[in-house]
Amino acid sequence: MGKFIISKRKDQEFQFNLIGGNGENILTSEGYIQKTSCQKGIESVRVNSQDDLKYDRRVSTNKKDYFVLKAGNGEIIGVSQLYSSRESMEKGIVSVKSNALTAEINDETLKN
Repeated sequence: MGKFIISKRKDQEFQFNLIGGNGENILTSEGYIQKTSCQKGIESVRVNSQDDLKYDRRVSTNKKDYFVLKAGNGEIIGVSQLYSSRESMEKGIVSVKSNALTAEINDETLKN
């Protein structure tokens, strides 16, 4: 079962990662100044991850496949890792779709 992990970056912004059932990071958010915005980003992933049209498949400058997940307004909600093949990237998209809806949320910013 997947999980969203909320953490703080070095610049003190909040971000989330969606971790698949296999422990792999499958989606990373942008930085958010407020935690409530980060939490709204997670809810946006839950909603938008089920729509294949919200995935923008891309190729990095070093020729690795990756994808971004966009919200209804076209803003990027999250970015995938870099994949060694298009097939692996497509499996990553399937993993986001299958994990996002039921993923629990672990807020690591609550730990001291």
